Amino acid sequence: MLLFLSQEAEARPRPGAAAAAAGLGPAPGMAVCGEAVGAGSLPSELVVHIFSFLAGPDRLRASAACSHWRECLFYPALWPRLRLSLRVSPAERPRLDFLMRKCGWFVRELRVQFAADNYPGGGGGGGGVCEGAAAAAEGETPLCPRWLDLLRTYLELVLCVLSSVRNNRNLQKLSLFGDISILQQHGSISNTYLGKVDPDGKKIKQIQQLFEEILGNSRQLKWLSCGFMLQIVTPTSLSSLSNPIANTMEHLSLLDNHIPGNTTLITAVELERFVNLRSLALDFCDFTAEMARVLADSNHVPLHRLSLLVHKISIMHKSLENMPEDENWKALTRNSTNLRVYIMAFDIKSDDMLRILKPSIPLERIHFDSYITCVSGAVVDLISRQYDKFLTHFILMNDVIDMSGFPDLSDNRNEDPLVLLAWRCTRLSLLAVHGYTVWAHNLIAIARLRGSDLKVLEVTEESIDFDQGELADQDVDPVHNLIEQVSLGLGRPWHAVMDIELLSVFTEPTRHFYREMQSFSEGI
Repeated sequence: MLLFLSQEAEARPRPGAAAAAAGLGPAPGMAVCGEAVGAGSLPSELVVHIFSFLAGPDRLRASAACSHWRECLFYPALWPRLRLSLRVSPAERPRLDFLMRKCGWFVRELRVQFAADNYPGGGGGGGGVCEGAAAAAEGETPLCPRWLDLLRTYLELVLCVLSSVRNNRNLQKLSLFGDISILQQHGSISNTYLGKVDPDGKKIKQIQQLFEEILGNSRQLKWLSCGFMLQIVTPTSLSSLSNPIANTMEHLSLLDNHIPGNTTLITAVELERFVNLRSLALDFCDFTAEMARVLADSNHVPLHRLSLLVHKISIMHKSLENMPEDENWKALTRNSTNLRVYIMAFDIKSDDMLRILKPSIPLERIHFDSYITCVSGAVVDLISRQYDKFLTHFILMNDVIDMSGFPDLSDNRNEDPLVLLAWRCTRLSLLAVHGYTVWAHNLIAIARLRGSDLKVLEVTEESIDFDQGELADQDVDPVHNLIEQVSLGLGRPWHAVMDIELLSVFTEPTRHFYREMQSFSEGI
């Protein structure tokens, strides 16, 4: 952009030369012929206008041209939206302090992801044994020093972000995501790690108070989203919102399965204030039949998007007895005819899923992620029969340690459930599978049934298996034949996923769900 401007200046006649030719002399404030005009002499308004055409990283580089351009870098008009992905590392703190001090008081849309990208103990998901754990005294919970440092840094970064926007009355969208949920696989961290990092609870209380201040000071907030942010939201947080703000809120997302016992982040009574909600994301155990009745009331605007997180931890501590029954879903869809539902299920037993999946749910997307409990063929078959008019996304992930024997959904069945899913669900556009046996001939059938309408087909190489007859045929390479036939069926080149670590839906299921939930909610 800057090079383009300098070239344009050389191509045009000099204003000073034209004026001299006309006998008028140089115009006031204009450089005489032969006098250079530097970047620092450009008016601030013009510099800001130039910056507005540049992406954020390019603005930062351009601001290094001179001190005047640096002063123009943080004009409020240039930063209406701020989207940050932060590594939970002490090295991030100085940069975050500077950026939030400059932009926190005026930014209108703030999205922050806290990402712990180097998990102690190695491994993307389960993490092995942390150094020092074996040396823990008998009877004590083994604590990883690196996890303690990670959690301590996380709390400091959260405090930095929240304190910088506490008095921002222009804030319209606030989205916070904390990717430290890996600790959940070793149990709740509230009483162990937090007890060491924040023994008197002062930092947690300060974070919760800052969050409530932000809600209480807001005057334009339309979008509030908190996902897996450790103990930032409490059951009393939403009471800080004034009635006018609650009445005009359009999106609300509260996803935090660290809440102990039967505590919920929002009640049906509190939800009554949010009459203008168009999209909602909650823990499934918090979404009760009474909430469905509130949303189905004629005083509430039609709900368009509903995202529900079904987590084994929540089901362990909360009951499914209060979940919406089929008549509640029918009433809700009568008031919200365009409602679509997105369900993410973490390690849920098939019997529980069969209870949860009511026929009248307008289910558009479903994502299964398992570590211990596998999804049964009966669940997949039920989904294909009940949601054939709505389902577009189906993700089936199984993070098994033993790669030698994946569960086969087609066992003891005449037809493969995944093939039936592709046949019945005519709107299916995304199918991703890992950790379940997918027979090569069934994969070819899926590609032929859905054709080019299946925009994404991701199946890992280790999940694909071949019949003995296919392997015995010496004239045909079964792998090459599979790739060729699936590519022909889809109408585009296709190959299996060779490296599962490159599949973000597998390596980062929580972040993938949160990102997809945001996109799903915005796509109204």
